[in-house]
Amino acid sequence: MEKFLEQYGYIALMIGTFLEGETSILVASSLIHHGLFEGPYTVFFGFAGSFISDWLYYTIGRLNGKYFIERRPALKEKFQPVALFFGKHKLQILFTYRFLYGFRIIIPLIIGMSRVRPLQFLLYSIISGVIWASTVSTIGYFVGKFFDLKTDAFEENILLIVLGFACFGLVIGYLVKRITSKEIAPHTPES
Repeated sequence: MEKFLEQYGYIALMIGTFLEGETSILVASSLIHHGLFEGPYTVFFGFAGSFISDWLYYTIGRLNGKYFIERRPALKEKFQPVALFFGKHKLQILFTYRFLYGFRIIIPLIIGMSRVRPLQFLLYSIISGVIWASTVSTIGYFVGKFFDLKTDAFEENILLIVLGFACFGLVIGYLVKRITSKEIAPHTPES
């Protein structure tokens, strides 16, 4: 695993953050203290993967978001409440959407379908992405340092470590979702 990370670590990190996000950057940043990754590069490549993902979904939303959502029932179910929430809290979401675990696809789609112009989204996606990558990398670094994580620990306990990081991300996501759930919940008309 160490040879793989030395050769492809940052590319794997970028692909991982493009596909999933938190777990990839937490794993990479937890190995910084052993020299397999460097802090600034970890933040940069973690940011790059998430930035590309955000822009992919923003562009889909901008070009043909309604069609994309219509063809995905799980997204269609989330669309209206999240769109209403975005309408009420546009500025706050533009700065913090990377931290809203579980809405990684739908929020950039909604932003693309809104009146947020590409240059505006560029500014917000850079600020939000850098803050997200820096924060998550810092947490991963301290977890790795505290538990003295090494590559052989990942090889021997990969499932447990990845599950631990994923659970951490889910807990944070659950807390954020819980806080916002009253406003995101679908509103049913009163009889």
